[in-house]
Amino acid sequence: QVQLVESGGGLVQAGGSLRLSCATSVTIFTINVMGWYRQAPGKQRELVASLTSGGSRNYADSVKGRFTISRDNGKNTMYLQMNSLEPEDTAVYYCNAKKLGNFWDDYWGQGTQVTVSS
Repeated sequence: QVQLVESGGGLVQAGGSLRLSCATSVTIFTINVMGWYRQAPGKQRELVASLTSGGSRNYADSVKGRFTISRDNGKNTMYLQMNSLEPEDTAVYYCNAKKLGNFWDDYWGQGTQVTVSS
């Protein structure tokens, strides 16, 4: 089992920055893929950014150049640095962990609200 606890959401003006954190209950480099997803009202949940245990990063086109995903192995924590925020970034952001055992196991955090005002 992997427990994920997000923090760092809040209200920010357009053009501002926020950093989200996701603390894991297990050694982070044992998790095959970690990622951030978001879900805006009335929309499907979408992938924002992902980071593999090998260090490969992937970003949604809408956040490339503005968001950066990273991790601190010593703190077992993943981050999402969000710069140049836009009102369209308003959503609940979820931390996700995918761990391969006999099958792929999917774990989710509780979500943190990010609201960007214009």
